[in-house]
Amino acid sequence: MMQSLKYWLAEHPSIVNFRWSHTQSFGSTWSFLFAAIAVYIVAVITLHSFLSLILSKSRRIPLGPIPAIHSLSVSLISAVIFVGILYSAAAEIRDTRWFWRRTKTISTPFQWFLCFPLGTRPSGRVFFWSYVFYLSRFLHLFRTFFTILRHRKLTFFHLFNQSILLWMSFLWLEFSQSFQVLAILLATLLYSVVYGYRFWTAIGLPSACFPFVVNCQVVLLACNLISHFGVIFLHFLKGGCNGMGAWGFNSVLNGVILILFLNFYVKMHLRKKNVEDIDGNSNSSSSSSSSSSAHGCSRSDIKFE
Repeated sequence: MMQSLKYWLAEHPSIVNFRWSHTQSFGSTWSFLFAAIAVYIVAVITLHSFLSLILSKSRRIPLGPIPAIHSLSVSLISAVIFVGILYSAAAEIRDTRWFWRRTKTISTPFQWFLCFPLGTRPSGRVFFWSYVFYLSRFLHLFRTFFTILRHRKLTFFHLFNQSILLWMSFLWLEFSQSFQVLAILLATLLYSVVYGYRFWTAIGLPSACFPFVVNCQVVLLACNLISHFGVIFLHFLKGGCNGMGAWGFNSVLNGVILILFLNFYVKMHLRKKNVEDIDGNSNSSSSSSSSSSAHGCSRSDIKFE
C-alpha cells in the first residue's frame, strides 16, 4: 500500500519528468497571471457593489451545501499535496545528495528545505507539487464569492491576501525560489486542518471555543517568519541560495500581509473584549449565562475569511 502510494505521488513518470514551461504548463505565463488576478478583483468588487445596491446587508443568499463541499475539497486537495510533496522531497534528497558535495550552500536535508543550490531549475518532483499548489490557489478564490453572497462582506485584507498568495506561488515556480518546499508543507498542513474545520462547522457540528482559524494563521505566520531568518543565514554564510530576488520580493509582500493581519488580530481581540465588558456590565447575568451555554462558543469564534 505504501509503495503504491509513493509511486503515484512521487515516482510516476509525469511527476518525475515534470518541467515548468510557458508553452506546456497551463497558467504559466505572466499575461495569464495578471489577467487572472485582474478578473478576480473586478468580479469580486462588481458582485459586492451589485448586491449592496439591490439587497440589504442582513439579507443572506442561501448557498446550500456548496461552501461545505468547497471546504472539503480544499482540505482533501491540500492533504494530497502535503503528502505528495513530502514523499517527493524525500526522493529528491535521496537522488541529489551527491550534488551537495559540489556546493558550499547545503550539507543537510533541513538546509535543502530552506535553500536550493544555485542553478536549480523548476523541474522534477517537488516542482510538480509546487505547480499543483499554484493551481489549487485558484480554488481558494471561490471563498471570497461565498463570503460576499452570505455576509455581504469584502475587506481589503482578504482581497489583497488572496491575490498576493496566488502571485507568490507563481514566483516560486518561475524563479525556482528557495524555501518553497517548506512553505508549501506548512501551508497545505494548515489548509487541510482549517478547511476540514470549516467543513465540520458547515455541516452543523459544534465549533471551537476560541478563534480556531485565526490562531492557525498566527502559527503559520510565525513559522514562516522564523524560516525566513534561516534562509538569510544560509544565503549570506553558505554561498548563496537560488531565486533570492523572488524571495526578497515575496518577503516584502509577506511583511505587508503580516502587518495587515496583526491589525485585524488586534481589532478582533478589542471587539471581543468590548463584548465581554458589555456582558459583564449587564444586569441580567444569569440570563446571559444561559444564553451563552445554549449557543455554545460561537461568540468567541470570530471568523477569519
